[in-house]
Amino acid sequence: MTDVVAGLPGSALPSRLGCSTISFQHLTLEQALVEIERLGFAETDLGALPGVCDHVPYELDDAAIEQVAATIAAHDLRVRSVNGDVGAFNDPDADTDAQAAHVERLVRLTAAIGADALVLPCGALDHEPIVDLDADLDRVAAALVRAGRLATDHGVELWVESLHFLRLCFDRERADALHARLAGSGVRPILDVAHVVAAGDDLVDTIRAWGDGIAHVHLRDAVAGEFSRAIGDGEVDFSAALEALAGIGYTGGFALELPSRAYADDATGALSDEARTARVDAIRDAAARMAPLVAALDADPDLSDPSLNIQGAS
Repeated sequence: MTDVVAGLPGSALPSRLGCSTISFQHLTLEQALVEIERLGFAETDLGALPGVCDHVPYELDDAAIEQVAATIAAHDLRVRSVNGDVGAFNDPDADTDAQAAHVERLVRLTAAIGADALVLPCGALDHEPIVDLDADLDRVAAALVRAGRLATDHGVELWVESLHFLRLCFDRERADALHARLAGSGVRPILDVAHVVAAGDDLVDTIRAWGDGIAHVHLRDAVAGEFSRAIGDGEVDFSAALEALAGIGYTGGFALELPSRAYADDATGALSDEARTARVDAIRDAAARMAPLVAALDADPDLSDPSLNIQGAS
Protein backbone atom coordinates (compact mmCIF):
# COMPACT_ATOMS: atom_id res chain seq x y z
CA MET A 1 0.00 0.00 0.00
CA THR A 2 1.23 3.49 -0.81
CA ASP A 3 -0.29 6.92 -0.40
CA VAL A 4 0.21 10.00 -2.52
CA VAL A 5 2.51 12.57 -0.93
CA ALA A 6 0.45 15.73 -0.50
CA GLY A 7 1.51 18.39 -2.93
CA LEU A 8 3.76 16.07 -4.91
CA PRO A 9 1.71 14.63 -7.78
CA GLY A 10 2.91 11.29 -9.11
CA SER A 11 5.09 10.49 -6.10
CA ALA A 12 4.18 7.87 -3.53
CA LEU A 13 4.66 7.54 0.20
CA PRO A 14 5.52 4.01 1.37
CA SER A 15 3.23 2.76 4.11
CA ARG A 16 6.17 1.93 6.43
CA LEU A 17 7.27 5.59 6.39
CA GLY A 18 5.41 7.26 9.24
CA CYS A 19 5.43 10.60 11.02
CA SER A 20 5.61 11.00 14.78
CA THR A 21 3.12 13.34 16.43
CA ILE A 22 6.23 14.88 18.04
CA SER A 23 6.72 16.60 14.67
CA PHE A 24 3.55 18.55 15.47
CA GLN A 25 4.27 19.16 19.15
CA HIS A 26 2.71 22.64 18.96
CA LEU A 27 -0.72 21.22 18.07
CA THR A 28 -3.30 19.27 20.01
CA LEU A 29 -3.33 15.53 19.38
CA GLU A 30 -6.43 15.83 17.22
CA GLN A 31 -4.88 18.60 15.12
CA ALA A 32 -1.61 16.69 14.78
CA LEU A 33 -3.38 13.56 13.54
CA VAL A 34 -5.34 15.61 10.99
CA GLU A 35 -2.10 17.09 9.61
CA ILE A 36 -0.34 13.70 9.51
CA GLU A 37 -3.25 12.17 7.59
CA ARG A 38 -3.49 15.16 5.26
CA LEU A 39 0.18 14.75 4.35
CA GLY A 40 -0.54 11.17 3.26
CA PHE A 41 1.04 9.13 6.05
CA ALA A 42 -0.47 5.77 6.94
CA GLU A 43 1.12 5.45 10.37
CA THR A 44 2.37 7.49 13.29
CA ASP A 45 4.25 7.31 16.56
CA LEU A 46 2.40 8.84 19.49
CA GLY A 47 4.41 11.33 21.53
CA ALA A 48 4.01 11.12 25.31
CA LEU A 49 7.02 13.18 26.40
CA PRO A 50 6.11 15.78 29.03
CA GLY A 51 7.40 19.19 28.03
CA VAL A 52 8.41 17.98 24.57
CA CYS A 53 5.13 16.56 23.28
CA ASP A 54 2.04 16.65 25.48
CA HIS A 55 -0.27 14.58 23.27
CA VAL A 56 -0.78 12.12 26.13
CA PRO A 57 -1.70 13.62 29.51
CA TYR A 58 0.94 13.05 32.17
CA GLU A 59 -1.86 12.34 34.66
CA LEU A 60 -2.92 9.31 32.69
CA ASP A 61 -5.98 7.99 34.52
CA ASP A 62 -8.55 5.63 33.00
CA ALA A 63 -10.58 8.49 31.57
CA ALA A 64 -7.50 9.96 29.87
CA ILE A 65 -6.58 6.58 28.38
CA GLU A 66 -10.09 6.26 26.97
CA GLN A 67 -10.00 9.79 25.57
CA VAL A 68 -6.65 9.36 23.83
CA ALA A 69 -7.73 5.97 22.46
CA ALA A 70 -10.97 7.48 21.14
CA THR A 71 -9.07 10.32 19.45
CA ILE A 72 -6.75 7.82 17.75
CA ALA A 73 -9.63 5.56 16.73
CA ALA A 74 -11.33 8.45 14.91
CA HIS A 75 -8.44 8.54 12.40
CA ASP A 76 -7.27 6.06 9.80
CA LEU A 77 -3.71 5.88 11.14
CA ARG A 78 -1.80 2.88 12.42
CA VAL A 79 0.18 3.66 15.58
CA ARG A 80 3.60 2.00 15.53
CA SER A 81 4.69 3.02 19.03
CA VAL A 82 3.98 5.22 22.04
CA ASN A 83 7.08 7.27 22.85
CA GLY A 84 6.94 7.88 26.59
CA ASP A 85 8.94 9.19 29.52
CA VAL A 86 8.23 8.52 33.19
CA GLY A 87 11.30 10.16 34.67
CA ALA A 88 14.92 9.13 35.15
CA PHE A 89 15.28 5.42 35.81
CA ASN A 90 18.86 5.99 37.02
CA ASP A 91 17.80 8.34 39.83
CA PRO A 92 18.09 6.46 43.15
CA ASP A 93 15.80 9.01 44.79
CA ALA A 94 12.99 8.60 42.22
CA ASP A 95 9.60 7.36 43.39
CA THR A 96 9.84 3.92 41.83
CA ASP A 97 6.26 3.02 42.75
CA ALA A 98 4.98 6.12 40.93
CA GLN A 99 7.19 5.34 37.94
CA ALA A 100 5.93 1.76 37.82
CA ALA A 101 2.31 2.91 38.01
CA HIS A 102 2.90 5.38 35.17
CA VAL A 103 4.56 2.68 33.06
CA GLU A 104 1.54 0.43 33.67
CA ARG A 105 -0.84 3.11 32.44
CA LEU A 106 1.29 3.80 29.35
CA VAL A 107 1.39 0.08 28.59
CA ARG A 108 -2.40 -0.10 28.87
CA LEU A 109 -2.69 2.87 26.51
CA THR A 110 -0.28 1.22 24.06
CA ALA A 111 -2.42 -1.93 24.01
CA ALA A 112 -5.67 0.03 23.78
CA ILE A 113 -4.64 1.85 20.59
CA GLY A 114 -3.20 -1.26 18.92
CA ALA A 115 0.40 0.00 18.88
CA ASP A 116 3.29 -2.44 18.65
CA ALA A 117 5.29 -1.12 21.56
CA LEU A 118 5.89 1.39 24.30
CA VAL A 119 9.21 3.24 23.99
CA LEU A 120 11.06 4.41 27.10
CA PRO A 121 14.34 6.37 27.40
CA CYS A 122 17.82 5.31 28.49
CA GLY A 123 18.16 7.44 31.63
CA ALA A 124 18.14 11.05 32.75
CA LEU A 125 18.68 14.07 30.51
CA ASP A 126 22.29 14.30 31.62
CA HIS A 127 25.49 12.59 30.51
CA GLU A 128 26.83 12.44 34.05
CA PRO A 129 25.80 9.40 36.12
CA ILE A 130 24.02 10.11 39.38
CA VAL A 131 25.87 7.43 41.39
CA ASP A 132 28.38 5.90 38.97
CA LEU A 133 28.04 4.60 35.43
CA ASP A 134 27.73 0.91 36.27
CA ALA A 135 25.21 1.51 39.04
CA ASP A 136 23.19 3.89 36.88
CA LEU A 137 23.12 1.47 33.94
CA ASP A 138 22.13 -1.39 36.25
CA ARG A 139 19.25 0.67 37.59
CA VAL A 140 18.04 1.69 34.09
CA ALA A 141 18.25 -1.88 32.82
CA ALA A 142 16.37 -3.29 35.80
CA ALA A 143 13.54 -0.81 35.32
CA LEU A 144 13.35 -1.58 31.59
CA VAL A 145 13.28 -5.33 32.21
CA ARG A 146 10.38 -4.88 34.65
CA ALA A 147 8.57 -2.69 32.13
CA GLY A 148 9.22 -5.27 29.43
CA ARG A 149 7.57 -8.02 31.47
CA LEU A 150 4.55 -5.81 32.03
CA ALA A 151 4.36 -5.00 28.32
CA THR A 152 4.45 -8.70 27.46
CA ASP A 153 1.58 -9.31 29.89
CA HIS A 154 -0.46 -6.77 27.89
CA GLY A 155 0.46 -8.18 24.47
CA VAL A 156 2.81 -5.38 23.41
CA GLU A 157 6.59 -4.91 23.27
CA LEU A 158 8.94 -2.64 25.19
CA TRP A 159 11.53 -0.71 23.16
CA VAL A 160 14.21 1.66 24.41
CA GLU A 161 15.79 4.66 22.73
CA SER A 162 19.13 3.38 23.96
CA LEU A 163 21.33 5.99 22.27
CA HIS A 164 20.04 9.50 22.89
CA PHE A 165 22.54 12.33 22.59
CA LEU A 166 21.13 14.30 25.55
CA ARG A 167 20.69 11.39 27.96
CA LEU A 168 22.79 9.09 30.13
CA CYS A 169 23.44 6.72 27.20
CA PHE A 170 24.51 9.46 24.83
CA ASP A 171 26.85 7.40 22.63
CA ARG A 172 27.37 3.93 21.19
CA GLU A 173 29.64 2.73 24.02
CA ARG A 174 27.03 3.42 26.68
CA ALA A 175 24.17 2.14 24.54
CA ASP A 176 26.02 -1.13 23.98
CA ALA A 177 26.66 -1.41 27.72
CA LEU A 178 22.91 -1.02 28.31
CA HIS A 179 22.13 -3.61 25.61
CA ALA A 180 24.45 -6.11 27.34
CA ARG A 181 22.42 -5.70 30.51
CA LEU A 182 19.17 -6.20 28.58
CA ALA A 183 20.28 -9.37 26.77
CA GLY A 184 17.55 -12.01 26.77
CA SER A 185 14.91 -9.63 28.16
CA GLY A 186 13.09 -9.00 24.86
CA VAL A 187 13.60 -5.23 25.26
CA ARG A 188 14.79 -4.00 21.86
CA PRO A 189 16.57 -0.76 20.84
CA ILE A 190 15.27 1.99 18.62
CA LEU A 191 17.79 3.43 16.18
CA ASP A 192 17.66 7.21 15.87
CA VAL A 193 20.08 7.97 13.05
CA ALA A 194 20.51 11.58 14.15
CA HIS A 195 21.52 10.74 17.71
CA VAL A 196 24.15 8.28 16.43
CA VAL A 197 25.70 10.90 14.13
CA ALA A 198 25.46 13.65 16.77
CA ALA A 199 27.41 11.41 19.14
CA GLY A 200 30.17 11.03 16.55
CA ASP A 201 29.62 7.29 16.14
CA ASP A 202 29.70 5.42 12.83
CA LEU A 203 26.11 4.94 11.69
CA VAL A 204 26.62 2.00 9.33
CA ASP A 205 28.80 0.18 11.84
CA THR A 206 26.17 0.75 14.54
CA ILE A 207 23.44 -0.69 12.33
CA ARG A 208 25.49 -3.77 11.51
CA ALA A 209 26.44 -4.29 15.16
CA TRP A 210 22.88 -3.95 16.46
CA GLY A 211 21.56 -6.11 13.64
CA ASP A 212 18.14 -7.68 13.96
CA GLY A 213 17.76 -6.25 17.45
CA ILE A 214 16.71 -2.92 15.91
CA ALA A 215 12.98 -2.54 16.46
CA HIS A 216 12.23 0.82 14.83
CA VAL A 217 14.05 3.71 13.14
CA HIS A 218 13.69 7.45 13.79
CA LEU A 219 14.65 9.81 10.97
CA ARG A 220 16.07 13.31 11.20
CA ASP A 221 19.38 14.88 10.21
CA ALA A 222 22.36 15.81 12.36
CA VAL A 223 25.98 16.87 12.56
CA ALA A 224 28.46 15.97 15.28
CA GLY A 225 27.23 17.63 18.47
CA GLU A 226 23.77 18.56 17.11
CA PHE A 227 20.97 16.03 16.67
CA SER A 228 18.01 18.05 15.39
CA ARG A 229 18.40 19.28 11.82
CA ALA A 230 16.04 19.16 8.87
CA ILE A 231 16.62 16.20 6.58
CA GLY A 232 19.12 17.27 3.94
CA ASP A 233 20.70 19.89 6.23
CA GLY A 234 23.15 17.63 8.01
CA GLU A 235 25.66 14.83 7.61
CA VAL A 236 23.51 11.71 7.99
CA ASP A 237 24.15 9.40 5.02
CA PHE A 238 20.61 8.11 4.64
CA SER A 239 21.38 6.02 1.56
CA ALA A 240 24.18 4.19 3.35
CA ALA A 241 22.04 3.78 6.47
CA LEU A 242 19.12 2.24 4.60
CA GLU A 243 21.45 0.02 2.60
CA ALA A 244 22.91 -1.22 5.89
CA LEU A 245 19.41 -1.79 7.23
CA ALA A 246 18.57 -3.78 4.12
CA GLY A 247 21.73 -5.80 4.73
CA ILE A 248 20.56 -6.87 8.20
CA GLY A 249 17.10 -7.74 6.87
CA TYR A 250 15.31 -4.88 8.61
CA THR A 251 11.54 -5.01 7.96
CA GLY A 252 10.30 -2.51 10.53
CA GLY A 253 9.05 1.04 10.25
CA PHE A 254 10.58 4.48 9.85
CA ALA A 255 9.26 7.58 11.59
CA LEU A 256 10.02 11.17 10.75
CA GLU A 257 10.62 12.69 14.17
CA LEU A 258 11.16 16.38 13.47
CA PRO A 259 10.31 18.56 16.46
CA SER A 260 10.55 22.27 15.78
CA ARG A 261 11.80 22.95 19.31
CA ALA A 262 13.47 20.01 21.00
CA TYR A 263 13.86 20.14 24.78
CA ALA A 264 13.22 23.89 25.00
CA ASP A 265 11.13 25.62 27.66
CA ASP A 266 8.49 26.55 25.09
CA ALA A 267 8.70 23.30 23.08
CA THR A 268 4.96 22.69 23.10
CA GLY A 269 3.92 26.34 22.77
CA ALA A 270 1.80 27.75 19.97
CA LEU A 271 3.39 28.81 16.70
CA SER A 272 2.44 31.73 14.49
CA ASP A 273 0.44 30.99 11.35
CA GLU A 274 3.57 31.53 9.28
CA ALA A 275 5.59 29.15 11.45
CA ARG A 276 2.82 26.52 11.32
CA THR A 277 2.82 26.68 7.53
CA ALA A 278 6.60 26.34 7.49
CA ARG A 279 6.34 23.30 9.81
CA VAL A 280 3.99 21.52 7.39
CA ASP A 281 6.26 22.41 4.47
CA ALA A 282 9.29 21.02 6.34
CA ILE A 283 7.57 17.69 7.02
CA ARG A 284 6.31 17.47 3.43
CA ASP A 285 9.87 18.10 2.21
CA ALA A 286 11.28 15.47 4.58
CA ALA A 287 8.72 12.93 3.36
CA ALA A 288 9.54 13.72 -0.26
CA ARG A 289 13.25 13.19 0.42
CA MET A 290 12.85 9.94 2.35
CA ALA A 291 10.02 8.30 0.37
CA PRO A 292 12.19 7.25 -2.62
CA LEU A 293 14.76 5.66 -0.31
CA VAL A 294 12.21 3.72 1.72
CA ALA A 295 10.44 2.66 -1.48
CA ALA A 296 13.79 1.58 -2.90
CA LEU A 297 14.47 -0.42 0.24
CA ASP A 298 11.19 -2.27 -0.33
CA ALA A 299 12.06 -2.88 -3.99
CA ASP A 300 15.68 -3.86 -3.16
CA PRO A 301 17.55 -1.85 -5.83
CA ASP A 302 20.94 -0.21 -5.49
CA LEU A 303 20.51 2.44 -2.80
CA SER A 304 23.80 4.03 -3.83
CA ASP A 305 22.08 5.35 -6.99
CA PRO A 306 22.98 9.10 -7.11
CA SER A 307 19.37 9.94 -7.93
CA LEU A 308 18.48 8.85 -4.37
CA ASN A 309 20.95 11.22 -2.70
CA ILE A 310 19.15 13.10 0.08
CA GLN A 311 21.39 16.17 0.04
CA GLY A 312 20.79 16.46 -3.71
CA ALA A 313 17.03 15.99 -3.51
CA SER A 314 14.77 18.84 -4.44
